[in-house]
Amino acid sequence: MNYDLVVIGGGPAGLAAAIEARENGVESILVLERDRELGGILQQCIHNGFGLHTFKEELTGPEYAERFIRKLKDLSIEYKLDTMVLDVTEDKLISAVNTLDGFFQIKAKAVVLAMGCLERTRGAINIPGTRASGVYTAGTAQRFVNMEGYMVGKDVVIVGSGDIGLVMARRMTLEGANVHAVVELMPYSGGLARNIVQCLNGYDIPLLLSHTVTEVRGEERVEEVVIAKVDEDKRPIPGTEQVIACDTLLLSVGLIPENELSKKASVEINPLTGGPVVNESMETSVPGIFACGNVVHVHDLVDWVTEESCRAGKHAAKYVKGELSASDEPIRTEAENGVRYIVPHHIQKDNIDGKLTLMFRVDNVYENARIVIKNNGETIKSVKKRHLAPAEMESVKLKAKDLEKIQDGTLTVNVTVEEVVAQ
Repeated sequence: MNYDLVVIGGGPAGLAAAIEARENGVESILVLERDRELGGILQQCIHNGFGLHTFKEELTGPEYAERFIRKLKDLSIEYKLDTMVLDVTEDKLISAVNTLDGFFQIKAKAVVLAMGCLERTRGAINIPGTRASGVYTAGTAQRFVNMEGYMVGKDVVIVGSGDIGLVMARRMTLEGANVHAVVELMPYSGGLARNIVQCLNGYDIPLLLSHTVTEVRGEERVEEVVIAKVDEDKRPIPGTEQVIACDTLLLSVGLIPENELSKKASVEINPLTGGPVVNESMETSVPGIFACGNVVHVHDLVDWVTEESCRAGKHAAKYVKGELSASDEPIRTEAENGVRYIVPHHIQKDNIDGKLTLMFRVDNVYENARIVIKNNGETIKSVKKRHLAPAEMESVKLKAKDLEKIQDGTLTVNVTVEEVVAQ
């Protein structure tokens, strides 16, 4: 089979990229999705809060996904469900398998990687104790409760304050479970402030910062967990242990971009994000292979996934039509002084359509701070922020007048956070 564009992943990122590519003139598009339905993780996110930026209204996850699924079908974009992609090569040969077609291969002119991310498991964080049943990742529990109709437990402790964990604290409470606490290793929450307010504070669920689970106890089923305070080095403090009787432990301890296929295609991976190194067009280090959404870096809002994926789809269409410029010396972006990483990782000005969005996360909580973007020591833009936190994605848009100040060549764009002293 031959297609101009193949999109791997039928979640919010893949759907947006495929639709944008079609609207920019690519007719031959195929979306490959390994699940039994399109929409990705949104199908199990039945709470509201989606779409405020994209549609200017509040939607549930399935409602948000349905708008893109309907548009995909209206545009007659081909897709295959229950299809597992096994391999992607540098020359864009895709190997996949499903029960209808068996094993098959596709040659594409361009590829968009939109596989999303995976949850960290108990093994990734090394919680000691017995191997009792009743330990779930928060996303797995969410699917059981919201889509499969199974209640995972009645007395719950949640490890990690990521957004899925916060949402599940509320969800389990609404289903009649007793959520004893959300235990967070860091001195700040890993989720959005609005989720702390709506999901924890609104239901009197305690958030224990600078705490961790030191042991899981139980034979057949989890019977209790031991939690303790941690010091500045994240080590449990002797004498601070508490025992909480429970039958279920949910883990919301971070997400990992799913990039096995990216690595097979020899795409360069950024060690900080765990996702592909991309440029302003969301093109990876392999020409014609693009990436977007949580496969690049973990987002906190699906609206940002959509915006980024539309950019990938638009520029993938340009690549197919031979309209995308290439350069051996792009402008690199570097994170300094409080910023963990920046996307895109390098920039070619010729491919920027009027404005450039820099997305990044900070490494700590900052109050009354300033985001400063510099090029070769010269300030390009400065934006004051009242509050910055690692859990919240930040972005700065550089407009045409800002881009004119950036010099070509192998120069560096620095993003820094500077504390502002109150007057």
